[in-house]
Amino acid sequence: MTRRARGFTLIELVVTLAIIGVLAAGVMPLAELAAQRSKESELRTALRQVRNALDAYKAAYDEGRVEQKTGASGYPPNLRVLVEGVPDVKDEEGRRIYFLRRLPRDPMHTDPSVEPERSWGRRSYASPPDAPREGQDVFDIYSLSERTGLNGVPYKEW
Repeated sequence: MTRRARGFTLIELVVTLAIIGVLAAGVMPLAELAAQRSKESELRTALRQVRNALDAYKAAYDEGRVEQKTGASGYPPNLRVLVEGVPDVKDEEGRRIYFLRRLPRDPMHTDPSVEPERSWGRRSYASPPDAPREGQDVFDIYSLSERTGLNGVPYKEW
């Protein structure tokens, strides 16, 4: 009675490992692409949330619900105001108006120790659109990342 050896030969193991290696090499770029798409989706959502809050602040200012100051543009002085709220001047009980629950951070910002407000570039109402700079208020925000999105547009131009 001949006893037959069970198990894999060395060649079978090497071929199997080579196939797994080729498949893994093909999956890695797809995983990186999926991660970048996810970050871009987060960026789009964060920009939309903050920009909607800036517009809501301006609308409240124009309605006279936010204290109006001479020479002010009607936009918030900083991004913290959107979360901390402002007193509603038309409310007799002195309640506050809140525009955001929390300020999202720029998902493209590389340093997680930076507070969310400092992770964004801020554009003042008085600055031109092609050369944004900070000023007395926050009219718009943009990403400080130098990278380019999958659509070919730099993140800071989104």
